[in-house]
Amino acid sequence: MNQEVERPYDGCGRCLVGVRRLSRKTDASWSPERQRQNVLSAVQSVNGHVIAWADDWEVSGATNPLDRPQLGPWLRDKQGPYDGIAGAAVDRIGRSLVDCLNTGYRMRDEGKILVTFGHSGPWDLNDPSDENQFIAQAWGAQMELRATQSRNRDETEKAREQGRKRGKHAYGYRYVRLHPKSGIDHVALDRGEDMPPEVRERENATDIMREVARRILADTSDEITQFTEAARLTRAGIYSPTDHLRVMGGREARGSAWGGSALATMLTSEAALGYLMHRGKPVLDDNGMPIIVAPPLWNRATHEALVRKLSPAKPRAKRAPAGAYLLSNVAFCGVCETKLYRTGDPVSMTCKSRSMGLSECRPSPTMQVTILEEKLGGWFLATFGEHAYMETIYDPGNGVEEELAEIVTARKRLRDDRDAGLYDEGDDTDWYRTRYGQLTEEIKRLKAVPTRPAGMVTRPTGETVASRWGSAADDGERREILIENGVTVAVWPESHQPRWVPLVNGCDPDAEISTSLNLIRQRRLKSAAQRVPVES
Repeated sequence: MNQEVERPYDGCGRCLVGVRRLSRKTDASWSPERQRQNVLSAVQSVNGHVIAWADDWEVSGATNPLDRPQLGPWLRDKQGPYDGIAGAAVDRIGRSLVDCLNTGYRMRDEGKILVTFGHSGPWDLNDPSDENQFIAQAWGAQMELRATQSRNRDETEKAREQGRKRGKHAYGYRYVRLHPKSGIDHVALDRGEDMPPEVRERENATDIMREVARRILADTSDEITQFTEAARLTRAGIYSPTDHLRVMGGREARGSAWGGSALATMLTSEAALGYLMHRGKPVLDDNGMPIIVAPPLWNRATHEALVRKLSPAKPRAKRAPAGAYLLSNVAFCGVCETKLYRTGDPVSMTCKSRSMGLSECRPSPTMQVTILEEKLGGWFLATFGEHAYMETIYDPGNGVEEELAEIVTARKRLRDDRDAGLYDEGDDTDWYRTRYGQLTEEIKRLKAVPTRPAGMVTRPTGETVASRWGSAADDGERREILIENGVTVAVWPESHQPRWVPLVNGCDPDAEISTSLNLIRQRRLKSAAQRVPVES
């Protein structure tokens, strides 16, 4: 480090923050090192020194400087004292005329210094000559930005018209180029080929998405949702879609977590069918059919099942339990039947219904987590361990229903266009009649083909419950095994014998204890009914 130009804040009046920015960190024309040297030269020319660097990598020049992750906090006075900022050029501060001027005038009004490489001395925006020069450079940066945006839009529209993919690909897919700098040749399933060797097997995005879809569709307990799956993937260290894309491009992962809502959007998007998409909808060819640019992650029947399962119209999906705890949503109070919470030190499962105002549970049971986990785990393996472990999968059928649905949808879309006034004149009318007849004949043909409907199929995996329990990654997966087998546990106060009761689908396998539980429930219901005031 250059001790003269880079040193901590000392109140000398020339303590500057170095500003660097790149939309793409691989952009050699404005490499980080070149920007660094330019900033240091500019700082030296005004007898200042750099106290910190505001490096915004992978940040568009269209982003407001106030909103940039590194520079923004300095401008909002949330990073400590400083005397101004120094950039490698005006367009490194921003590429929007308004944003550049707002930042420049902010520095002026707060009495701070604004320095950029190539300009003699600090910018003085009170001086008309300096102000005009600053505006001219900011205007040039904006013109370059607008030209780039316009060029990108034109290229995107041209690619869409030609049925080609462009832009960011969907998670589960990757672009294949015949040469590193050539255009996209085709879109393929992402099985980790572009990932570093040490994570290639783990980061098979295609299998990850298919496994998530299988688990959600196979679940009948409503315990496996997009939120629990997002939590599971994060715990397993699977790169989020954003980090996956960064690592594919040779950049470092930022450690971002999976989001449940974003995962649901990916699962229900028709992009997973291999369609070319625009604004969330498939791009259609001249025959009114979706343009296919990639192999599908799953078929239409699976897509429709995922849409139904994750429909926003359904009751709000359960959030993932906090942490990978074995007893979350598994341990319940034997007195009031509300779920138990982790509290205290040593950590115990405790009934909090009285403190939460939910019931008059007295006495409230408490039991140490380690003791309860050991007892429940031992009982579960002794009871279920030798059983064959079964998995439920979604069988999409033989695909006839899916193909028929596609053709019916295309015919309806064609009819809607006709009702809207299209195909009313000349050759368009003849084309419409021909195409409509073709679709109708195809529908008749498919209806005559025997179908194997989609549905859930349960099959053995070759494992036992004990071996699956032992190979589980963490207690979060073991909790899922308990829930799959309908196992929960009721905990009672110390005065009650036994202290804990394992339940299967809400009932105790021991008939004697089950009868005891039923009697207690009946007494509680009777007591609650007596407390209800009678209307006069």
